[in-house]
Amino acid sequence: MSQPLLEVDDLRASLVTKYRRLDLLNGVSFTLDRGEAIGLVGESGSGKSLTTRAIMRMLAKGFRTEGDIRFGGESVLGMNRERLRRFRGTDVGIIFQDPRAHVNPVHTVGDFLTEALVRERGVSRDAAERRAVQMLDEVGVRHAERRLKQYPHELSGGLLQRVMIASVLLAEPQLILADEPTTALDVTAQSDVMAIIEEQRRARGLSLLFITHDLELANACCDRLAVMYAGEIVEQGAHVYDAPTHPYTKELMGARPSIDERLDRLPVLEYNLEIHEELKARAQA
Repeated sequence: MSQPLLEVDDLRASLVTKYRRLDLLNGVSFTLDRGEAIGLVGESGSGKSLTTRAIMRMLAKGFRTEGDIRFGGESVLGMNRERLRRFRGTDVGIIFQDPRAHVNPVHTVGDFLTEALVRERGVSRDAAERRAVQMLDEVGVRHAERRLKQYPHELSGGLLQRVMIASVLLAEPQLILADEPTTALDVTAQSDVMAIIEEQRRARGLSLLFITHDLELANACCDRLAVMYAGEIVEQGAHVYDAPTHPYTKELMGARPSIDERLDRLPVLEYNLEIHEELKARAQA
């Protein structure tokens, strides 16, 4: 059996202050094979995004990390500064929840997309722009050449998220970490963005760690799910969506809104009607 691309082994993360130690990740373990997609799901505060930042060694000052994270068999926690820069820049690409928070508003889209190619890989400006235009076309951005001259504030949220996806793909990573990439978008844009990520991932044979609270979406685009609760993974596998076994997973599945259940009248509406009828009767008395 080939070695997994990503191995997270007993990962623990604690926030240590002068007065206390707060344990936030409590022994997270999973593997991600090459070309595989895993959905890391759970409620807000369960530790999903913290796990992503720990994998990238992007935790804030004051955090203490234990356990091990291996990428292609190499320990991420043991990487020196130069190797870590290459790991973040070319081995792994991150698609964040809010693209506007991660794009310099005073630089054009073209500058954003070509900077790493020109600076890190020595690609000429013209060649970098041609590659950027081609990539924008591949992720469904129309009028790509014109978009290069625009600024982030001139693009919609969905369009800017496509630009973010293009920037990640231009680096030719082996792994994509998508940290709730659709949360800030409307429903139509969410569907388009996830379709693009899934299409490009499969076409390029990339691995995906998809962070989300949306079980339906994760199940639709991932090979298996890992459910997080209180800083640890309580259940994982291809069976999770259709046949959950852990009590928390069952409760999480039961908390989803259902279109099959119907109420004739909302309780709040019935209560307001009762008040209305009572006031009407008093007025007529």
